Amino acid sequence: MKRKKHTPQQILVKIRQAEAEMSQGVELAEVCRKLEVSEQTYHRWRTLYGGMKGPEMARLKDLERENTRLKKIVAELTLDVEMLKEVNAKKW
Repeated sequence: MKRKKHTPQQILVKIRQAEAEMSQGVELAEVCRKLEVSEQTYHRWRTLYGGMKGPEMARLKDLERENTRLKKIVAELTLDVEMLKEVNAKKW
């Protein structure tokens, strides 16, 4: 079965939907089935994103974007270092 990748915004929406339905008396298993996630995933999401609001989510998205950019820079620099080591080893 293919895994789905949910954005933090989608996760917040699903958590809010789940909480609204559970407040009406719908059981967690039924809510998870409607949201197409496992109960374990729901609880993990709730732990990670449960208390977040809009501005906090925007900040999280900015940090994730910055983290991705920095990881790319580190990968490029690592390649450069490896190439320089290889060139230096061939000279001797």
